[in-house]
Parts: sequence; structure tokens; C-alpha cells
Amino acid sequence: MTYLTGTAPVHLTGTCVKQSMRARLRAGDPEAFRQLFQELGQAIYAHAYRATGDWSAAEDAVSLTFLEVWRLRERLEEGDESVRPWVYGIATNVLRNRGRSARKHQLTLARFPAPDTVPDFSDEVAERIDDGERLAAARAAVAKLRRGDRDVFMLCVWSDLSYTAASEALGIPVGTVRSRLSRARARLLKLTEQELRRAKKRVEPPADFRQIQGDRTPAVRSIQEKAR
Repeated sequence: MTYLTGTAPVHLTGTCVKQSMRARLRAGDPEAFRQLFQELGQAIYAHAYRATGDWSAAEDAVSLTFLEVWRLRERLEEGDESVRPWVYGIATNVLRNRGRSARKHQLTLARFPAPDTVPDFSDEVAERIDDGERLAAARAAVAKLRRGDRDVFMLCVWSDLSYTAASEALGIPVGTVRSRLSRARARLLKLTEQELRRAKKRVEPPADFRQIQGDRTPAVRSIQEKAR
């Protein structure tokens, strides 16, 4: 049973009075923050890793997310509902800001000459695209969605939030969540297949590529003699 005492809701369990997680966080309870991190830390990491494809970047995103949770705790509205959508909303903003910084970094690097690279042709790589490449293709496809569609897809599909929870996390109506998710799904299949084809072309050797078998020295000498 729930009662209101002052402004913070409390729960009566037998003779024990227990404040809601929201009230404890708003009050700056370190134990509540620790409990929240234990409950959601791994899930936020998985969410960030799917978005970035980089374990180090995902760890940074988790750290920044929970730093923001602590910093913004007093803005958390009162009530006894789950704080999970609120935390995912903060994580979404952290990932957006990281994406802006990454794009600026890429634009800066693009101003410099590209380094010479020697392609490493491998029959195994050329013949099949493994799960890692498929995940990379899916991630690249998701990155090409509109920002709003991408956020909804990541929350509802990759992190399994309900429409209502995603609505709360993003501050948009449930109907908008549904329409954005439908649009995202319609585009993703086509975009992912395009990314897979690009990945396959990057690892395929040129049509005129020939590998000379046997000892390299005689082969080179033979080519030089023909050129005389």
C-alpha cells in the first residue's frame, strides 16, 4: 500500500516504511544510486555497445550516463514508477553528444592525406560475411536513419523497451514511437543489405589480381627477362 508523506511517496510493507527509488535518488541516497547502477549498468553498456561498436566508447558512455543521472537527480519527477526510461533517456542524449563529437573528429581527419594501405586478400573473408560484419553492417545502417527513428529503434528493438517506456525516455507521444519504429524497420532491411554488399566489395580482390605461385625470386626474374 502506498501513502503520501509530505512530498515523497512511501510504501508500507508490514511495519517497514520504504521510500520509492525516485524519492531516494532525489534525496541523494548513495545506496539508491549504487542499486540503480547494479540493476541497469550492464543493460546501458549493452545499449551503448550496440550503438558504437566499441567497448571502450561503451564504457565511457556508461560512466557519463550515470554521472548525469547523479547530476540531474533532483530533476527526476516524483512518483513510484520505474526510473528505467529516465536513465535510457539520459543514455540516448549521451550517445547523441558522442556522435556529434565523433563526426567532428572524422571531418578533421578527412582534411589529412589518407595513408597508403596494402589490401589483405583472404579467400575465407571474400567468400563469407561473418556475424561481426553483419552486426557492423546493421550498425552502419542504423546510423543512416533519421535521428528520431534511430533513437526509437535502439530503445524498442535493441534494448527491448516498451512503447510507453520509450515514449517517456524520449519525451514523445506513444503514437510517434509506433510510427517512427515502423518507418525505421521499413528502411533498415534495405540499408543493411546495401552495407553488406559494400563490405563484400571491400574484401574482394580486383578482377585482374593474380597471385604468382612458387618461389618469388625466379618469378620476378622471369618477368624482368620478358620485359627486355
